Amino acid sequence: MIDAARVTALFMTLLLAGAARADGDAARGEAKFQDCAACHKLEAGANNVGPSLHGVFTRKAGELADFRYSPAIKRSGIAWTPETLDKFIADPQAMVPGNRMPYAGMASPGDRADLIAYLQKMTK
Repeated sequence: MIDAARVTALFMTLLLAGAARADGDAARGEAKFQDCAACHKLEAGANNVGPSLHGVFTRKAGELADFRYSPAIKRSGIAWTPETLDKFIADPQAMVPGNRMPYAGMASPGDRADLIAYLQKMTK
């Protein structure tokens, strides 16, 4: 017979582990940013192949005046939040068909959470 206290303890442990993981780890996210660093910089005004990510969570997609965005990104109407960035990083072409970002996506939700935690820390 299954002990109800053990089942409850196991459930709570799994629940808490999932909640902690959902927040992401900025230190691990720094390593994940290396996938992005070839095209994106974190400093304000430092555009590269991709736009600067400085202040990304306070703006809409396609909003930087000094970067040439794809028409698809300009029309997207996306306001960058952790949730919208998570969806975009998972599969940029699925979220915004026709965008110019040549990135296949980051499949792991945990890796995306870590990257987003790092971006939240470093792009203010």
